[in-house]
Amino acid sequence: MAPVTTQGDQLYALVERLYPICRSITGDGVRATLDIVGEYIPLQVHEVPTGTQVLDWTVPQEWNIRDAYIADSAGRRVVDFAASSLHVLGYSVPVSATMHLSELREHLHTLPDQPSWVPYRTSYYKPEWGFCLAQDTLDAMPDGEYEVCVDSTLADGHLTYAEHVVPGQVADEVIVSCHVCHPALANDNMAGVAVATFLARALAEETPHYTYRFIFAPGTIGAITWLARNAERVDRVKHGLVLACAGDPGPLTYKQSRRGDAEIDRVLRYVLTASERPHRVTEFTPYGYDERQYCSPGFNLGVGSLTRTPYAGYPEYHTSADNLDLVSPAALADTLAVCREAFSVLDRNRRYVNLSPHGEPQLGRRGLYDALGGRSDTKQAQLAMLWVLNLSDGEHTLLDVAERSGLPFDTVAAAADALRGADLVKE
Repeated sequence: MAPVTTQGDQLYALVERLYPICRSITGDGVRATLDIVGEYIPLQVHEVPTGTQVLDWTVPQEWNIRDAYIADSAGRRVVDFAASSLHVLGYSVPVSATMHLSELREHLHTLPDQPSWVPYRTSYYKPEWGFCLAQDTLDAMPDGEYEVCVDSTLADGHLTYAEHVVPGQVADEVIVSCHVCHPALANDNMAGVAVATFLARALAEETPHYTYRFIFAPGTIGAITWLARNAERVDRVKHGLVLACAGDPGPLTYKQSRRGDAEIDRVLRYVLTASERPHRVTEFTPYGYDERQYCSPGFNLGVGSLTRTPYAGYPEYHTSADNLDLVSPAALADTLAVCREAFSVLDRNRRYVNLSPHGEPQLGRRGLYDALGGRSDTKQAQLAMLWVLNLSDGEHTLLDVAERSGLPFDTVAAAADALRGADLVKE
């Protein structure tokens, strides 16, 4: 393994560690994943028993697997779980049998259009067993008898998810959510897990305004479980972001919340546009990742989704080609940088009231102009003060000021800090 030097390298190294683990919506694979994440940030791990009612759902039985294979008449494993956890249909019930290929075919999943790739398939809520394999492998299997084994257990247990909280100056929360249930898929979603982990570490080094809650949970049922267990306090959630597919070479895509005009939507639109990165902003749809749970009408939280190429938008999606070659340190670092930029804006976006609103206050005698001496952007900083004073009417935010003036948000926020220090504005 190459030396880990840059933050992109560190992100990639975490994806590399997490990638081989066999995960599902429950089981030891999720725990092993959270154990590794827990080496980077402290986690509060929650175990929710099978049968627990969570909104309209019920926590399912826990699934674990030790081995699985298809062996030919010579005992050679032509399909082997040990080679890739994608080879087994997720949540396969146990099976031990010998059967003819014609019978076995009913339990085999391939991608005829991508004959060298193995698909990712699951059967969470319907008892079934099966194997996923390359079409090329299936084409090379002669007629005859095959030994089939899935050494798995499906029994009462728990659903596991974890939280990490970065305390803020206020109790109002920003949630960052990512799914930890996909086996051997690097971009979807170990890349999202890695970016969330390093984002949490970065925020912990600061003193943020908001409290940031990171949720590492299985897709769909995990987010539903979190919402069910936090329904009485979910009104604290003021903003949120779902992270997924964070490491592929595509441009960034931000999917807006159901509201469409939530503050997180405005912030991401602004940051992506101001950065001049190639990007797309799309409307909300009730399909995709767990933003659809947080944005369900009974909660209607201001939660958007940030990906590079969205779900099902790249050929390798949900196949063995979503591997470590698909993600890069540079793409991971870029996604993390946008998250940090966005949360920096979100955390400082305030409304102010001008305490000297009748005419322009004299800035020189308060030392505000002198304080700007030596800055390379002195004129810009002076202009930012005038804009902040003019729009500090209790209705406009600093993001409003930045958008209307065309000035960088950092410059506007610095101007507001200086004016507040001179008692010319207050929140």
